[in-house]
Order: sequence, then structure tokens, then C-alpha cells
Amino acid sequence: METVLTVRNLSKHYGRIKAVDDLTLEVKKGNIFGILGPNGSGKTTTLGMILDVINPTSGDYLWFGQAPTKDTRKNIGAILEHPIFYPYLTGVQNLKIVCDIKEVPYSRIDEVLLQVGLDERKDTKYKTYSLGMKQRLSIASALLCDPDVMLLDEPTNGLDPQGIAEIRELIINIANSGKTILLASHLLDEVQKVCTHFAVLRRGKLMHVGLVDDVGKGHTTVEVKANHDNLQEVLEKSGMASKVKRELDKHILTMNDGYSPEDINRYLFDNGITAKHLLLKTRSLEQQFLEILAENEGGAQ
Repeated sequence: METVLTVRNLSKHYGRIKAVDDLTLEVKKGNIFGILGPNGSGKTTTLGMILDVINPTSGDYLWFGQAPTKDTRKNIGAILEHPIFYPYLTGVQNLKIVCDIKEVPYSRIDEVLLQVGLDERKDTKYKTYSLGMKQRLSIASALLCDPDVMLLDEPTNGLDPQGIAEIRELIINIANSGKTILLASHLLDEVQKVCTHFAVLRRGKLMHVGLVDDVGKGHTTVEVKANHDNLQEVLEKSGMASKVKRELDKHILTMNDGYSPEDINRYLFDNGITAKHLLLKTRSLEQQFLEILAENEGGAQ
């Protein structure tokens, strides 16, 4: 698979503050790659460096296997910080200004407005747009040059649940059109729903890189409720769980590989016990994220 972005030992220091510290990672074509981290972790600084708006202290990066040039940057659409448009101009008028700057024909405007779902509001003034519509217009502006790569910095920040869902669907649709997306966010649930890969930054250092699909593997639990005096003992003897923990009226089983809730249900039934509640739970990205940070904190101490 073609490598779109290669980051090699990239660092940005402000005096003693290491905003980004020796970052190395790769983004492949077609990835929706999420960069996660708490405030101050270096997400925006990283995007700024690979867009050549922030000078790195050391290290380098490659776009499409080459050192960045004016031509390669034309193939990258980006939204950093808050979008800035003229409030008294319409969506179309604002995008015409962007077209002039990017040397893109006006014919692209109707295409991108339709793509982001703003075609019916294209002739209304920007100041009348909701936060979600403003964010969609900024994504439209980044799509004008039909880039292969999109860089989005906190694209759902400040939006209500409906706005978040709309932007999430839009990002997935853009990715399905064949574009690679690099997304910085602190909204873990959104990254888990949208991204294929993720990296965790903390104080500028890379803590973890992996597949979103791998989140929760080996960390499956099952909640069990049943009316039986010795349920704890029965469950422990099943051999299906590495740990059985009682919490109020239910038992939490940390499952061994190869066993499912159906196996637990069958085992209980064979022992004359009828389960009245069985719930499969896998570790969320939020749980893994917190565990990664906690592990690092412990190592730092």
C-alpha cells in the first residue's frame, strides 16, 4: 500500500517546552488516521509542521515519498484551527475568493457544496450559518482543489450531537471517495466511529500507534445476572474467564480467548441455572487511551 505521509524524528521545541518530541509515523493511502491526545499534546503543532506553516526544530517528513514542494501541497486540503470567512458574503461568494487564491475554477464550487450538503444554502450569508454549516463550508473550501489528502484539526469541536453526526458522516463519505484523511481530535468516541488507524500523543511524544479495529481485542467482558446462591463459584469453575468479579447484583467475567456469551449461557443452563441478563462488552478506545496515558505516567514516575 502506498505511503502518503512519512514523519521521521520530527520535533518542535519552544525553549524548554517540547511541543513535539521525536515523532515518527506513517500514514498509508486510504487511511482515516486519527491523532489523539489531551490538550497540549502536540496534535495541532504536528499538523502545522507537516503543512509547512510551523518550522520544525529537527526531523523531517515526506509527502508521497518526496520532500514537500509547492506542487505536493496543492494535493493536500487542510483545516487548521477555526475557519475564517467573510460573514456578510454568501457561501458561494466566500468560496470564489478561495478559488482565486488556490487558482481553482469556479465550476468546482457547486460540486463541493453538493458534496458537503450546503447546495440549498449556497446563496445565503455566512453569518446565518449554524456552527455545523460553517464547518461544512470550511471542509468544502479544502475540497476545492480536489486533494488526495485531507487534514482536519478538531473538525467536530463545539458542535452539538446532530452537528457531530453530520460531520462524521461527511468525513466517511469523503474517505469513501478515495481520499486519505488525517484527523486530530480529543473526542475519542468519534475517532473510534470514523478512523481506521490512530496514534496517541502525550506531551509531544508518541505513546501508541495501531488499528482502531484492534481496540478491545483480548479485553472482552461479559456481565451475568442469575438467581443462584453460588453463582460466583460456578462461574469461576467454568474455565472460560480469567477473572470473575461481583458488582452489586451482577458478575463481571473477563473472558478467555475463544469463549463467548453463548458459551456462558449454555454452561449455566447445563448446571441448572437460567441467566436473566447477559451482556457482552469490549474495551472502548477511551479505556485504551486512558490506560496508555496511565502506563506512561507510571513509567515517568
